[in-house]
Amino acid sequence: MTEYAVVNPATGETVARYDSFTDAQVEQTLRTAEEGFETWRKLPVAERARMVRRAAELHRERRKELAAIIVREMGKPFAAAVGEVDFSADITEYYANQADVITADQPLTILGEGTAVIRRSPLGVLFGIMPWNFPYYQVARFAAPNLVLGNVIVLKHASQCPESAAAIEAIYRDAGLPEGAYVNVYVSAEQAARIVADRRVQGVSVTGSERAGAAVAEVAGRHLKKVALELGGSDPFLLLGTDDLDAVVAAATAARLDNTGQSCNAAKRFIVMDGLYDEFLAKFATVMAASPLGDPMARGTVLGPLSSLEAATRLQGQVDRAVAQGATVVTGGSRDGAYYQPTVLTGVTPEMEAYREEFFGPVGVVYRVADEDAAVTLANDTGFGLGSYVFTNDPEQAARVADRIEAGMVYINLVLADSPELPFGGIKRSGTARELGLLAADEFVNKKLIRTAG
Repeated sequence: MTEYAVVNPATGETVARYDSFTDAQVEQTLRTAEEGFETWRKLPVAERARMVRRAAELHRERRKELAAIIVREMGKPFAAAVGEVDFSADITEYYANQADVITADQPLTILGEGTAVIRRSPLGVLFGIMPWNFPYYQVARFAAPNLVLGNVIVLKHASQCPESAAAIEAIYRDAGLPEGAYVNVYVSAEQAARIVADRRVQGVSVTGSERAGAAVAEVAGRHLKKVALELGGSDPFLLLGTDDLDAVVAAATAARLDNTGQSCNAAKRFIVMDGLYDEFLAKFATVMAASPLGDPMARGTVLGPLSSLEAATRLQGQVDRAVAQGATVVTGGSRDGAYYQPTVLTGVTPEMEAYREEFFGPVGVVYRVADEDAAVTLANDTGFGLGSYVFTNDPEQAARVADRIEAGMVYINLVLADSPELPFGGIKRSGTARELGLLAADEFVNKKLIRTAG
């Protein structure tokens, strides 16, 4: 049985426990969601958008309360937690404001007489399986566009995020959504698999590990369900040229340490041209080492604990294994409970496990390359393909390299630039779908052709 509990990673204290659902409760939830869909889909688009917009307002009204919850659940520094709540509100509001756009008919130019149009309509009950690293943001980018479209949401959050899961459900209830339009479940992996397979569920969205994504996709495939996957990443940060190395180092550090390094699209592999390598490494290691760890509720804390003691232990094991296989620790490399020092590794080679792994914590690996071709080859030599970062003072080089990188996203000369209107997603082992932007609204929708004679 999966235990849903709030365990504060900063202290190790178990703050609260939540009861898991019985099979009877799961059945009742699915029945309620199916009935809720029939009510929700029939509401005018403007009415659905009004309630989703109200949910955005409630995020802002409850921002400090919501932020404190995820500090307890997964150790996010309070200022960053407030920022996550605000971003979730922005995302939710964006889709409410785009309601007419994402539900509009799309006329087609046809070769014969008459007319043709693509009409978008909701699919029904959607099942979301969400991770712990961004408890509100991840849910917002799945739920908001689909609710506006007329789908309904059954949401399974990570087992360490039961309190934030309940808070989100309360927001949508208080925003006026009818019963069954948004429901939260506390279920085991086995129960989740049965929900995926259930005839009433029309689509599944998973954000999480490759293993979780593969397991869910296998069940969904057997039952012919659409599944959207947003999985891991080992994003490259290419430094090809700069007139301001200090600014690049600041960007590199921010891109590695955001969310205490626990972001799927964080920069993790730093690929630096030979002429800039030594100076970049020295400055990067210095700034990383100086980044303060502390109480996540305290003002000025940049890095809190990792999400759990287990996560910190797992990261320590990865670093220790890399060192045993020949890598060098330039700074950091150890933990204190769930806190992990900002760490810089060099000397990682293709023979090492670290070359293929994702470090989900404040660990950056720095590589030296001789030229642009070598940089692109190294950047693409990974099973992941989520995001990437290119720093250069040559616009033609930037465009050329952006075209060559195998990833779903390329950011040129900037980091931490996610925004509600920009699509998010990857290729290869990083996923199969897009969230955010208008593309997100096309993942779980019936694009029905209506062809009329002339």
